[in-house]
Amino acid sequence: MNLTETQLDRYARHIVLPEIGGKGQKKLLAAHVAIVGAGGIGSPVIQYLAAAGVGRLTIIDDDEVSLSNLQRQTLFATRDVGAHKVAMAANVVQRLNPDVKIVPYDQRLTSDNARDLLDKVDVIVDGSDNFGTRLAISDMATELAIPLVSAAVHRFEAQLAVFKGYESDKPCYRCFVGDDPGEPEMTCAAQGVLGALTGTIGSLAAVEAIRLLTGFGKENTDKLLLIDAKDFRFRTVRLAKEPNCQCSRHKKD
Repeated sequence: MNLTETQLDRYARHIVLPEIGGKGQKKLLAAHVAIVGAGGIGSPVIQYLAAAGVGRLTIIDDDEVSLSNLQRQTLFATRDVGAHKVAMAANVVQRLNPDVKIVPYDQRLTSDNARDLLDKVDVIVDGSDNFGTRLAISDMATELAIPLVSAAVHRFEAQLAVFKGYESDKPCYRCFVGDDPGEPEMTCAAQGVLGALTGTIGSLAAVEAIRLLTGFGKENTDKLLLIDAKDFRFRTVRLAKEPNCQCSRHKKD
């Protein structure tokens, strides 16, 4: 693949970075990323990966735009209320970057359809809003040996991690949270969420996806980033593989 003059201009700020360069930009253009959830976290992920020139984005979300989404979901405008999120996201990407092909799935990801939706992608970014979906994504990412970028926000707190549970020494999402949360689902509607924080963690999730695709810097597959926006604290903790986790049965050869 040779970059066109237009692409050399569009992606110039990536290309001048020695850690990415023309070779890394070509990898982005050839890459396929699946984004689960086109909400507060998914909005900046979609926007930044499209702007970066990731050639194919699969977007999975069964929701429609509501007025209460607009406090944090920057893909959408007031006139989009009532429209399907994946359709509106595809429109935004089309206007932003014609190099990017969108594959929209207006459906909820489950354990039954996860393989069909995620097979053959290079990276999965999970910005979904419920525990069951997150476990289904993690299990399929492990089974298909696909790196998983997982991001979540609750009130003033956010977390981000990269999982490669298919590798013998790396944890999966289940290693981190277990099989049962042990408490009711905590929704934005019931608990609230700082809108700008979803943008922060979504942007960082896009960074990690680009890192995985281009190979710049050091992989963060054994760390969890925790952000406390109320007290302005950022910290990382180490994650370990759980010996009894089901991901231990899916080791990469």
